[in-house]
Amino acid sequence: MAFREKYLWTPPPIEVGGRHIKRYHVSADPAGIAPDVEKAAYAILPELLPEPDSTPPATFVVLHRGGDDGAYLNAYSWVWDNVLHFAGAAAGQPVLGCPDRDPAHFIRPASPWIGCVWELPPLTHERDAWVRHMLAPDSPDFDGYLADSLPHGTTGPFAPPE
Repeated sequence: MAFREKYLWTPPPIEVGGRHIKRYHVSADPAGIAPDVEKAAYAILPELLPEPDSTPPATFVVLHRGGDDGAYLNAYSWVWDNVLHFAGAAAGQPVLGCPDRDPAHFIRPASPWIGCVWELPPLTHERDAWVRHMLAPDSPDFDGYLADSLPHGTTGPFAPPE
């Protein structure tokens, strides 16, 4: 099977536990993430967030619906001024310790993995956006950072799903 990019959506940011959450959704299905999977993923999100520090409270998440039963929520939170804190959750993927194949039954896997090839494009963008808005200017522009997201499209330059 040839590699295919997946679709990428950027839903509006939300606030959880005092953190501003930029969101990316990834799926091979052009219809996007099913509402029950999205609801379950965001229900576990508070468990994935770090304790606050003096860094502006920003997180970005990648919610990925796999091509099988799997669903994944990766939470990347800015801490210590310029460091990413990672925590993840998975559902429907027995190899990661999920108890069943339900894509809306999220658990915290023990694996140290930070993302697959379809989940990584937001990392590059978010790194550059953090530098552009928060670290490089004389005065940080937190609102500018929160407004700076990848556009809807695909996860990369190769052909999208058919």
